Order: sequence, then C-alpha cells, then structure tokens
Amino acid sequence: MTHEAGIPLGIRFKLLSDTPQDSAAQVVHDVVVGDYRDLETLRAFARGCDVITFDHEHVPTEHLRALEADGIPVRPGPDALVHAQDKGVMRARLDALGIPCPRHRIVRDAQDVAAFAQEGAGFPVVLKTVRGGYDGKGVWVVDTVEEAEEPFRAGVPVLAEEKVDYVRELAANVVRSPHGQAVAYPVVESRQVNGVCDTVIAPAPGLDPALALEAEEMALTIAKELGVVGHLAVELFQTRDGRILVNELAMRPHNSGHWSMDGAITSQFANHVRAVLDLPLGDPRPRAPWTVMVNVLGGDFPDMYSAYLHCMARDPQLKIHMYGKDVKPGRKVGHVNIYGDDLDDVLERARHAAGYLRGTITE
Repeated sequence: MTHEAGIPLGIRFKLLSDTPQDSAAQVVHDVVVGDYRDLETLRAFARGCDVITFDHEHVPTEHLRALEADGIPVRPGPDALVHAQDKGVMRARLDALGIPCPRHRIVRDAQDVAAFAQEGAGFPVVLKTVRGGYDGKGVWVVDTVEEAEEPFRAGVPVLAEEKVDYVRELAANVVRSPHGQAVAYPVVESRQVNGVCDTVIAPAPGLDPALALEAEEMALTIAKELGVVGHLAVELFQTRDGRILVNELAMRPHNSGHWSMDGAITSQFANHVRAVLDLPLGDPRPRAPWTVMVNVLGGDFPDMYSAYLHCMARDPQLKIHMYGKDVKPGRKVGHVNIYGDDLDDVLERARHAAGYLRGTITE
C-alpha cells in the first residue's frame, strides 16, 4: 500500500523481503529476499537507496545505527524508532515528557509482579514482553501470582502495567517531515476482538472535541520530541473518568489509519512517503462525515475472491483492499472501507462486506 501511494509520484521502490510471497514482494519490481536481522544483508540492500523506511519495527536498532554511519538516511531514525521497539524505553521517555500512561514498571519475576499489584489496585495486571509483541502476542492479563509465571519463561524483560478501566480504545495518527511540518488525522475509535483490531471508526463517535484536540496535540508532541519522521500512530485508552492514556506507539503506516486510503484527502501511506522524502505533506481532512474500516480476517473460506461478485454488486461504493496473503484463521488478509453521511449505515455495510469476504455471512 505504501508502494501504491508512491506510484503517482514516480517513486521507485526497492524492497527487502523475508519471502517472495510477502504482500509487498508481489507488487514491487525490485525485490531482495533476505533476513533483516543480518547486518551485512541490510548493508548490501541499502547500497543505492536514497532513503530507508519500514513496514514493521523489528529491524535491530544497532543495525539501523550502522546504516546511518554508512551515510544512508533512515526514517524514522533509530533514536526515534527504539521507542516503538522497546516498551520500557517508550514508557520511560513518555514519563519524562509528562505524557500520561498507565502505571507501569519493569518486573523481574512473578513475586515482583505481586508486589506491583499490591502497590496499586491489586490483580489483574497486564504483562508485556518489552520487545517483539503485536496484535495481542506477547501480552498477558494475569489474575494470580501463579499465572504471572508464564511470561518469564521466555527469558526476556517484562513490563507490568495496571489494567486500565477504559471505555474504549482510540488512536491519534500524525505524520511529521524532516523539516518539521506535521499533520494530524482525526482521532479514531479502534475496536478490538481477541487482541486484534477489527473495526476503526473515523472520527471517534461522541468524542468530546476538547479530548480529541488533547489527543492530537499529544501525538504531535510525541512525534516532535522523539524526532519521528514519517507516520506515527499513538494508541490510546479513553478512561471512564474522562482521561486519555498512551497504550502503544507505532512508527509506520498503521491499521488504525487504513481508513484514510479512501476516507481522507491524503492517505496515511501517501503522507508517509512524502515525509520520508521530505516533500510537503498533504491534507489529512476526511472526505465525508464518517468512514468505517473493517479488517477481513481469515476463516474457513479460503477463496475470498469469489465473494467479490456479491460484495461489489451489493455496494458499488465499497472499497476492498486485499493483501495477497494465504488465508489462515484470524490472520489479517485485507480490509474494507466505506464512507458516507450516516454512521449506522456505513458501519453495517462495512461489517457485511468484511463478513461476506471472510465467509461468516453468506447472504
């Protein structure tokens, strides 16, 4: 989708891919298959590139520093990206900036988790691996000391957080360029199912304008203070007592911004490309009062393309985006976007299309 955004600008992409089957490898012309964790592979790939960017945060920080030392611009740079790679580093920096977060602490073992719980409201406690987790992976909600043993078996650092009493999850998406220009998209509501994003509504329904402005300003401040170049998604909790707390950071085009491909004047992907190349940023305003994105998750219906006939005939305004992935249960294999004037209408249409593509709706 980033490649698609670069086509109208005549931008040529070179891709380092794990396998030839990866989504981007199916459309980018110049593909190198290799391991991003190997420094020499990265160095060989980077030769001839004008700038490096990412679609995930897992490239080792020290490797990115080596590329910068070789004179290759990396955007976002390792000094910024480490805050999306390492939850402990992220929490410490946001604390220093006065950005509100859930109560947290790095813990050593299950007994340390018990002590953390006693210092607050008790169990349950949320435990997260400091690095590597996403879409609910590497995250545990534990109710007892015994349950707290599991995360430590992997031998990696663990972050303990209070379980926030929240009414919903929000996301503030911003884009920042090297020369400091920045834009903010409307704050969205993100609805999760089993730890995976299912539905995004833009803008977040019923969100107090003052709280929306606070969230946008918070995201812009984080982007500036951390030196982010490109797209930044700030995942948030809206608490029952009317606050917003930062949950996670992502420094790349993000699922909570996929609605912008069809629902905004300039998509998150187009603005990420512009920022990485230090071009003027585009208008992030929405095209309609409401846009709904629903993820298409894999199920027991492998041939989703046969469902196009129904979906496109039923709703000619539907926008379908498929990723070319093999269908596996629960795997994100695409998404659909609908925008319009009536929230209930676009929400029902988007859910129907995603369900039909998955095979959970058959009429």
